[in-house]
Amino acid sequence: MNAYTDFAQVYAEMMQDIPYEKWEKDIIRLLKEEKIKDGLVLDLGCGTGEMTRRLKNRGYDMIGVDSSFDMLQVATASDSEGILYLNQDMRSFELYGTVRAIVSICDSMNYIVKEKDFIKVLKLVNNYLDPKGIFVFDLKTVHFFRDVTRDSTIAENLEHCSYIWENYYRPKTKINESCLTLFTQCGEEYRKSEEVHKQRGYTLSEIKQFIKEAGMDYVKAYDEANYGRLSAATERMVIVARERGK
Repeated sequence: MNAYTDFAQVYAEMMQDIPYEKWEKDIIRLLKEEKIKDGLVLDLGCGTGEMTRRLKNRGYDMIGVDSSFDMLQVATASDSEGILYLNQDMRSFELYGTVRAIVSICDSMNYIVKEKDFIKVLKLVNNYLDPKGIFVFDLKTVHFFRDVTRDSTIAENLEHCSYIWENYYRPKTKINESCLTLFTQCGEEYRKSEEVHKQRGYTLSEIKQFIKEAGMDYVKAYDEANYGRLSAATERMVIVARERGK
């Protein structure tokens, strides 16, 4: 059962509550703080390309990388003119040159469940960033997996699909396993499919150590909900790291 197969076709409908507009404004603010007003930007784990297109419309030359062919099919079916999409794994992605900034949103980095792989991704990020370029990425927190969604079941009936989302959290590994049962409308019938998603929660101290081991500089972190300081109640944090030299 692979993640983001049938799910890709109804992803936008299921994720209508994602605050893309707010995230876009926050990312633009961070980029402008670093004097990055144009040039090449990579969207790592771009999915259906929602943020990729938004940043392109803000004047950046965009590259989107995602391991899901199905998600990229949806991305290229939208307004993808001028965007280079690459079907690659985040843990081994390759670019033709460096970029001014890299962004990764919607908890894509939570899917990197092994510490050595997380550091590997950061090393690749550092390698493909221009000197002093920045990496902006978000992460759902341990608190979110442990206290908010732990062992919960979500079910919803939407216009073109229905789904059951079951969460199972493992405290020792800090890994949350989500079992998605999806019923997708196909004409007058519905097709059933199943996917399993595994994500891991990380603490800020762990992330700082990974950034250091990857040869990057930690810049800052903030609470995605209010662009404020992290707290015990933070459900999604945004981290900014900077290229320190190859």
